[in-house]
Amino acid sequence: MDQVTLARWQFGITTVYHWFFVPVTLALSFIVAIFQTLWYRTRDDKYLRLTKFYGKLFLINFAMGVVTGIVQEFQFGMNWSEYSRFVGDIFGAPLAFEALLAFFLESTFLGLWIFGWDRLPKRLHLMCIWLAAIGTNLSAIFILAANSFMQNPQGATYNPLTDRAEMTDFGAVLTNPVLLWSLPHTLMASWLTAAALVAAVSGWHLSKLNRAGVSDDAAGAPSKDADDVSGDTDYADASGVTTTDNSVAAHRFAATFAAIAMIVAGVGLLITGDEAGKIMTQVQPMKMAAAEALWESAGGDGSGAPFSVFTIGTLDGSRPIVQVEIPNLLSFLATGTWDGRVQGINELKAAYAEGQLVDPSNKLQQAYADHMRAWGVETHTPIIPVTYWSFRLMIGLGMAAIAVALLMLWYLRKGGLPPRAPWWTLLMVLMPLGPLFANSFGWIFTEMGRQPWIVSGVLPTEAGISPGVTVLELWISLIGYTLVYGALAVVEVGLLLKYIRLGLPQVGPVEQIQDEHDVLSFAY
Repeated sequence: MDQVTLARWQFGITTVYHWFFVPVTLALSFIVAIFQTLWYRTRDDKYLRLTKFYGKLFLINFAMGVVTGIVQEFQFGMNWSEYSRFVGDIFGAPLAFEALLAFFLESTFLGLWIFGWDRLPKRLHLMCIWLAAIGTNLSAIFILAANSFMQNPQGATYNPLTDRAEMTDFGAVLTNPVLLWSLPHTLMASWLTAAALVAAVSGWHLSKLNRAGVSDDAAGAPSKDADDVSGDTDYADASGVTTTDNSVAAHRFAATFAAIAMIVAGVGLLITGDEAGKIMTQVQPMKMAAAEALWESAGGDGSGAPFSVFTIGTLDGSRPIVQVEIPNLLSFLATGTWDGRVQGINELKAAYAEGQLVDPSNKLQQAYADHMRAWGVETHTPIIPVTYWSFRLMIGLGMAAIAVALLMLWYLRKGGLPPRAPWWTLLMVLMPLGPLFANSFGWIFTEMGRQPWIVSGVLPTEAGISPGVTVLELWISLIGYTLVYGALAVVEVGLLLKYIRLGLPQVGPVEQIQDEHDVLSFAY
């Protein structure tokens, strides 16, 4: 492999691995905050048990996200110095805001929440987890603003004296039309992922309790006072499965809440994805064409362009073996009309060969027009199989997870429990993996569909790598990153499985320590 290919592989590995943890962190922080709020309002200890249980899973995931994010920053500096130098002139100030607003809120108030259970007043402690969740999501705004700039560069101009792009409009960067729809789309995807994790874990525990013969009626009514747990009763079957009096009620609430959240997030994804697709057609028409393997332009003649649901065969459009299409749907998704015209790959390649810009109104792309004209024709085509199938895997895996959520609500209706069957356990294992990999395929589509540009129409990918890094150095770092990430994956999965198996923790009185000389105590 050459230097560019290895650098792209390293970027892909570090980014996708980091993104495994990001969507869970974004939404699970709010889910934990909601559980704690319910406990604060009702003093029902089932909500406190849910808070501490899923709070622990959140902290494990958050820690891994921080570690992988730091590693990703290192590889940017090592392998992508030219790209880092380019965007540094534009995103230096926005990323400083991210550090001040997002990182400060995350680190400070998450620390106070971890160690402040018995040191802070209940209301102030509750505020800490809400502020930590807000800080986590504020971070997403600035990160997605940078990614949106890469797809649709605006808010910056070209300085011929320095031969560099410089930010001129901070507001335009944060109001990028790509950002305005990718942000809610990403947040909805995060809610789908985190809620799937909660639903799967609680759904598995409910099936386990069902096998143990424990029900709400058998276990008795849940306690309404977190400070009075002396009446808790343990129930155990012959296999050793043990539960307390409100475990069924707690997991039933969590599973129901999470399943409903998944369905709501799915509706949000449908709406935001539709609008994001229309914006993508305007600013990145080649990405839309690549997503459909649409080599020849279609629509605009009253017939409309069809949406390819499934294709087996060659993706160049010449010899499809099996092809399932929905008439006119692509025109609607791309243009908002059922007969709108969608440009194909061949037409766009011809336009690029003549020096036509992706977006004639984009001033920064206009300034780099000469670079674009000199770049060639073939490189303007992304890898079609990757874009085509990643786009469909993103949609398909997300829809599959929502189907499982509907099935879960069906089993939980009228006080029911999930079936005592091995297939349900397997389904619960696969349930969170669907949205997790859907997110990953979405980012693969986003990055691969933009090729050969690292900043669309402005900076080619090949021009963004570090010129002084050798192939040998890239191989060494790539192997090193892979080994480190493999070890981290073992640790992550091991910790999650350990605490998931342990189930809901026992809770005692949450009393504020009055002795000023006592140090903060760890809540877990």
